[in-house]
Amino acid sequence: MSQVEMLSPRSDRFELALRDGTPVIVRPLLEEDRPLVAEAYRRLSPEARYQRFWTRTGEMLGDAMLDRLIAQNPIRHMTWALLDPAREFPGVGGASWWRDAAHPRQAEMSAMVLDDDQRRGIGTLLFAVMWLTAFRAGLDQLVAYTLADNRRAANWMQDCGGEGSWDGYKLVFRWNLHQLDTLPETQAAADLAAWLAELSPRIL
Repeated sequence: MSQVEMLSPRSDRFELALRDGTPVIVRPLLEEDRPLVAEAYRRLSPEARYQRFWTRTGEMLGDAMLDRLIAQNPIRHMTWALLDPAREFPGVGGASWWRDAAHPRQAEMSAMVLDDDQRRGIGTLLFAVMWLTAFRAGLDQLVAYTLADNRRAANWMQDCGGEGSWDGYKLVFRWNLHQLDTLPETQAAADLAAWLAELSPRIL
């Protein structure tokens, strides 16, 4: 068995429910999801696209970025999607991590949730999946970046226990994947801890 096969999750599809009771499916992106990802990007507001990708490139997501998101490797990179099967367009959000070649025990994490679905705990659920799949791949730390004016993202990262700093251009948040006991007493951190407890037996 290869190292990639050994690190693959025991299940690649979870049927879960959000805090508000909405049934959702969480699973890795597949090649056939390419149109889904492109359409989800198109549905983002211009401000959301800028805050997520730091560029004002219009409504089309380039093939290079689509390739980067969809090319899965549980050692170097994972992207998971959250789907609402009751909707005509099921894509609600997604999250990724990429191992840092210069610091191989660390990975950069990013997430995207459609504008109308924010503040429903979707990002926190996806973050729990990123945490567990990164931990399974042997990573010690997740790092996320946000622009200083993106207060919603910065507040969420802080509420999830991220240790923040400023590098002169952007805010940097870090999580030690071995230290759950340092999570703050916030709703986001409580949700994160609950998802980690629920999903860890199914992913690790």
